[in-house]
Amino acid sequence: MIYFDNSATTKPYPEVIESFMKVTSDYFGNPSSLHGLGVQSEKLLSAARKQIADLLKVKSSEIYFTSGGTEGNNLAIKGAAHAQGNRGKHIITTAIEHPSVEDACQSLTRMGYEITYLPVNEFGQIDVTDFKDALREDTILVSVMHVNNEVGSIQPIAEVGKLLKQYPNVLFHVDNVQGAGKVSLSLREANVDLCTISGHKVHGLKGTGILYVREGVRVDPLFHGGNQETKIRSGTENVAGIVALSKALRISMNNQLLYHDKLQQIKTYLYKGLKEMDGVLVNSPEEGAPHIVNFSVPGLKSEVLLHALESEGIYVSTTSACSSKKRTVSKTVDAMYHHSARSESVIRISTTYGNEMEEAKQVLAAIQKIVANLEKIMRVAK
Repeated sequence: MIYFDNSATTKPYPEVIESFMKVTSDYFGNPSSLHGLGVQSEKLLSAARKQIADLLKVKSSEIYFTSGGTEGNNLAIKGAAHAQGNRGKHIITTAIEHPSVEDACQSLTRMGYEITYLPVNEFGQIDVTDFKDALREDTILVSVMHVNNEVGSIQPIAEVGKLLKQYPNVLFHVDNVQGAGKVSLSLREANVDLCTISGHKVHGLKGTGILYVREGVRVDPLFHGGNQETKIRSGTENVAGIVALSKALRISMNNQLLYHDKLQQIKTYLYKGLKEMDGVLVNSPEEGAPHIVNFSVPGLKSEVLLHALESEGIYVSTTSACSSKKRTVSKTVDAMYHHSARSESVIRISTTYGNEMEEAKQVLAAIQKIVANLEKIMRVAK
């Protein structure tokens, strides 16, 4: 099996599963309980919070634990909008955000908020001039993803953050689900107020996540209850999952330092090989994230190519895993190229540090063989 669908989810590190099992078995107390078992759990929770804060170079008090990227994005966007709603109701985002950002913003329009969706160029990036022109007196929030989950384009987060320093009343949210552990981002230097990370994208466990909330930023909670996470996210904390998440993030960020060049070499090999292939169009920018290569074979449906690759023991995806079951058109590729045949035949390859060049060679050879065979069948059918 060759697993090249790491942007959908990653396989947990063995050390992560070990940590989860150990904490689940031996430190199962509720961290809010006052007895010894509860105190042990609370200590583990605090230690994980500090480790994550140190990795992200922020304060422990700025780290909040969630169930993943979807909850983190909803809490950041809706929570910030509701907390700042008396100052204005204008939000800026992009045309290629993850559904958890796009739909969260859309839900706010029913409450009187106005959303500006910035277009992207053929490299999947916004123009900072467009962004500056979109800012208004009543703008309260900007939400821009760091690394696009479909094509791997990297947004100019530092430039946006620098510009927003002139607008202290506008909060800046970054969806960093695809960037964490793959593409470096300094939250402090980029002037980020809110940042979302998902555990299962960095070889942690599903159902775990992080929301960074800069000190002094007000966010209204989505859940009300036991006042955990200083009232921002009520609900008994998943201590075992959080400890596992802190370990996963530490290992992934260390692997980024050790194996970034290897990951980039695999991407470059795939990128160039696909570029040279007849009938194939590469959608990802060459200078994008080192772990995502997105391509199209206009005229071939994504699902047909995906299942043909699966029959060879190769696992990839079509659009975002969160939307692949309900639609086959890639909104990101459509926004970049405005080409329906291209956006209807999308395949995403996404790697991680455990993948090898030999796998990439096998995948490229399989794609070439399958595309040639499918195109031959189509010609005969015509």
